[in-house]
Amino acid sequence: METNDLLFKPEETSFTEDPGKSGECLWKLLIVDDEPDIHRTTKFVLKDFQFDGAGLEFISAFSGAEAVELMRSNGDIAVVLLDVVMETSHAGLDCAREIRETLKNRMVRIILRTGQPGEAPERRVIIDYDINDYKHKTELTAQRLFTAVYTGIRSYRDMVSIEKNRQGLKYIIEASGDFFKQQSVKKLAKGVLTQIAALFRLQNSFFLSSQGFTLTRDAEGELELIAATGQYEKGREDEILFRITPELKDQLSRVTEEKKSAYFGDDYIGYFPTQTDKHHILYMENCGREQSQNYRDLLDLFAYNVGVAFDNTYLNREVLNTQQEVIHLLGEIVENRSKETAFHVVRVAEIIGVLGEAVGLPPGERELIKSASPMHDVGKIAIPDVILLKPGRLTPEEIEIMKSHTVIGFKILSSSNRKLLKTAATIAHSHHERWDGNGYPLGLKEDAIPLAGRLTCIADVFDALSSSRVYKPAWSMERVLDFLKENRGSIFDPNLVDVFMENKERIYKIREQYTAEACPA
Repeated sequence: METNDLLFKPEETSFTEDPGKSGECLWKLLIVDDEPDIHRTTKFVLKDFQFDGAGLEFISAFSGAEAVELMRSNGDIAVVLLDVVMETSHAGLDCAREIRETLKNRMVRIILRTGQPGEAPERRVIIDYDINDYKHKTELTAQRLFTAVYTGIRSYRDMVSIEKNRQGLKYIIEASGDFFKQQSVKKLAKGVLTQIAALFRLQNSFFLSSQGFTLTRDAEGELELIAATGQYEKGREDEILFRITPELKDQLSRVTEEKKSAYFGDDYIGYFPTQTDKHHILYMENCGREQSQNYRDLLDLFAYNVGVAFDNTYLNREVLNTQQEVIHLLGEIVENRSKETAFHVVRVAEIIGVLGEAVGLPPGERELIKSASPMHDVGKIAIPDVILLKPGRLTPEEIEIMKSHTVIGFKILSSSNRKLLKTAATIAHSHHERWDGNGYPLGLKEDAIPLAGRLTCIADVFDALSSSRVYKPAWSMERVLDFLKENRGSIFDPNLVDVFMENKERIYKIREQYTAEACPA
């Protein structure tokens, strides 16, 4: 072979230390060797290397331990050229094992280069270590090095593409379990967007510095991030939106105002209206015009399907909000009729929210109970005014009539198949049950009482005692807390009393926030 075809040769006078262009998207190549000449010569031979329109970024390590640390902080290294004998006779093999087993990096392609084959026999290394290629330095020409790196990067690209498709499929499968939840729709959008980028090998979007994201913009002009790739998916949502350049913001505004998709250079911005007041905007950076029709068809389908999903989500949310508003208004009607203190049902709901969070209720269940609780006394709508508004002590007969509001409320609400109203029915029926079994209407005991009823019981009693009523003045906070403690394990769930005491400062703030003075009509 010709002398100038050898990789390991004297340094050329035309060699440049940093052949990569500033700001260029590059494949990362880690050179691990304790001989500086090997680093310089490798960089020189591969200085004009190109794959898929991108060159190489050279990273140097002079020991196996240094290489492991660089791999730890650079998870997107594509290929490692790894010497065997460095600080020890097996440092390269130890490094390879650390990369695969400790760092769990199965993507990077490892090419073992050795000048002492006897230290690491090829057959044993291939069998015992996850090595992708094995080269003798004395046999490695410039062309063979180029070929090894080229095939290594191509393999890395394909593996990353497969992984991105796997991640996209995972998002889609997770979303399908509970499709109409807001978070599930975001997972769906994330999954499909990930699949699109992997399908068209948008390396700039996924693996380097250019990215893609999906946004919704409501009638007031606010932006909500749904799904993102690349730099736009890292960090908090407000930080991500802040990274959008003024030029891109102008382009997004133009597409939204004109209600028409457009290319800006090689960047694509798609506009997709929905049946609500939302606009869906799809942005793909560096997708290229040459495949514009393929991109348009696929991206249009993506945005349309996600738009349909969000339309259904918005509709479901509107139905739920309507139910909650009706429940709140009915609760206020009962409250006003019985002349109870203003904002009673609001405070009870907020206190339930604090207690529910403290006992570890999932957010969905906590919000359901909180939203349904304003209907706890809806049955009082059927109690005669002469009893409901009586300022003095009730007779035994009147007490029995008053107790009937739990059953009346249950009958009013339980006829609905809506989860929210069924929860409200449970609360109306059980919020006067006692932990010791001496409550009404069913005499339930301890855990047989639904948690929603137990939560409402302690929140309702606390607020009632600390507020003025037609039949009594407000108690002092100290007296109210003493009452809760004294009836721990008799009226109230003992665990809820403990949780109440631990969170009493938050509950005091609720009372201060929701008063007639703080919230004037």
